[in-house]
Amino acid sequence: MTIRTVAETGSTNADMLALAGSGTEEGVWLRAERQYGGRGRQGRAWASPVGNLYTSTLVRLRASDPQAATLALLTAVALEEVVRAYLARPGDNGREVPLQLKWPNDLLLDGAKLSGILLEGAGDAVVIGIGVNLAHHPTDLDRLATSLAAHGITPDPADFLDTLAEAFARWLARWRGEGLAPVRARWLERAHAPGTALTARLPDGSATDGLFAGLDHDGALILRLADGTTRVIHAADVFLI
Repeated sequence: MTIRTVAETGSTNADMLALAGSGTEEGVWLRAERQYGGRGRQGRAWASPVGNLYTSTLVRLRASDPQAATLALLTAVALEEVVRAYLARPGDNGREVPLQLKWPNDLLLDGAKLSGILLEGAGDAVVIGIGVNLAHHPTDLDRLATSLAAHGITPDPADFLDTLAEAFARWLARWRGEGLAPVRARWLERAHAPGTALTARLPDGSATDGLFAGLDHDGALILRLADGTTRVIHAADVFLI
């Protein structure tokens, strides 16, 4: 595992996509203290003040790997594990951790968005960009956002990434060796409860309301609709109702 750090860049994902094209292997992480061209899902800008985590890595796909899109679930599971460990450190007084996953890869802390994950393909590689609000969080989104600092925890971004890279490597090994099943099981264990009301905004601009009914075997979202039928959703922005 190799972690490279730069003071500033446009986008760690863009840089990692270039590195992927030049043959960079798995295990390399790029972290920027600040980025000025960060992107979220569907091309959204991602604010990046110093003190948060902005990082990207890549996975070289193998023929026997599960579907590439499920790397979003894997990354979310690894990130949730790390954040949960920070929240449970001594001094927390044993309080319940208000932390949960929301499909496909959002991590919510006390109901507010804590992080962003973006997957982009480059030949046989998938570049995975991760942004985590450690010290700061935006206040102008269409949903609530938060940071670990807002909950009294201020991790050093470099230390946080060291722990995250180790967790990611462990889950990647399980994903490769055991398939999606253990990742899916952990995701469901850490997600909002079955029956949670959700709105799925689809890529075509339409929206579907339903109750969370789990994930299918490929990691797609299952919604139970008002008429009792279920709908499998492979791509959408999902909001808690």
